[in-house]
Amino acid sequence: MPSRRRTLREIEIKLRIGDLAALLSRLRRMGARPGGRVFESNTLYDTPDSDFRSLGRLLRLRVEIPAPSRSIGPGAKRAMITAKAPVPGSSSSAYKEKMEREAAIRFPGRWRRIFGRIGLVPGFRYEKFRTSFLLPGLHLDLDETPAGAFLEMEGAPRAIDRAAKALGYTPRQYLQGTYWDLYAEDCRSRGRPRRNMLFRG
Repeated sequence: MPSRRRTLREIEIKLRIGDLAALLSRLRRMGARPGGRVFESNTLYDTPDSDFRSLGRLLRLRVEIPAPSRSIGPGAKRAMITAKAPVPGSSSSAYKEKMEREAAIRFPGRWRRIFGRIGLVPGFRYEKFRTSFLLPGLHLDLDETPAGAFLEMEGAPRAIDRAAKALGYTPRQYLQGTYWDLYAEDCRSRGRPRRNMLFRG
């Protein structure tokens, strides 16, 4: 059986990163503690009629493989199933808010077969290198993706605002979109068809 985590209210934003080296330098000066770097392979599952997406829900299978860089050590190898659902009344917020529940799993291939047997199909696939950092009251994830680099900040709104300001960002630069949204925007800007956000293909 998977190891479950209780349902949490996730509050986060994304920031688009132009200068990766400058961002890492600022994070070090702020005292952010790195938690390791991994390569992520993500697959969203849905019904054939995309019922989850139409309701603003998400079911994701994620596999993480250690991927150290010159300056950041490796993260842990693991696989996770994540379910997300909308938070009533949060549409006017400056932050992305979702109800989230996760479970650590041991055999991703087995869960792919289980999803298939209950009628779910794989949809959007996306890859990224993720480096995690911790600040007091705040969790940060630096994501290097085929559509650019982004910093996810998760925590209380005041902690998000304080850290974003220290990094040189204003609330007008907060992004609430999913990686599908950011990838679709990147494809439009480049005149490319939308498929999957993969480093190859």
